[in-house]
Amino acid sequence: MYVLAINGSPRKGGNTEILLQETLAPLAANGWETELVQVGGKKLRGCIACYKCFETKDNSCIVKNDIFNDLFEKILRADAIILGTPTYFTDVSAELKGLIDRAGLVAIANGRALAGKIGAAVVAVRRGGATHAFDSINHMYLMSQMIVPGSIYWNIGVGLAPGDVRKDAEAMANMENLGQTIHWLGSAMQPHQKSFPVSTFGRRE
Repeated sequence: MYVLAINGSPRKGGNTEILLQETLAPLAANGWETELVQVGGKKLRGCIACYKCFETKDNSCIVKNDIFNDLFEKILRADAIILGTPTYFTDVSAELKGLIDRAGLVAIANGRALAGKIGAAVVAVRRGGATHAFDSINHMYLMSQMIVPGSIYWNIGVGLAPGDVRKDAEAMANMENLGQTIHWLGSAMQPHQKSFPVSTFGRRE
């Protein structure tokens, strides 16, 4: 099985990446193919609400001059997706927001292409606002008919300077548990994924 972690932070090796790596470790140990992609600091624009994806229905966005379509191919292939972000003014980074809006809409336009996939949110925060950023990611998962696993607490790690989250022992334990839970859930779902019920409510034809 394949899990894709997407880092919405522009900091290479920063706290968001550390949290994502900690989550991926149990999955890799259990034989999953793991990949971590950084989108923070790269060209990934927001949705322009043109709705061309409902016309083309080709699992892509009409905007071709950024990294979205290559990334969405990976998302479609993934059994589990982990979106990670730092907390910027109580919300996700701009690049991750662009990805959420476009991936969610393109998926709906193409027969709810994310339905049945596992989706987890991971957030790094200095002090406050992490719960709102956490919710922003999970809102897209839940309206896309994805399966959102729990862990021993919210998937939030506290730290400012790169590496600070390693001092947050509860966060580190939570991320390890999250990875273990994703593995358990993926193993349980695998025989049933092809029969996952997909709603047609609100679909544009």
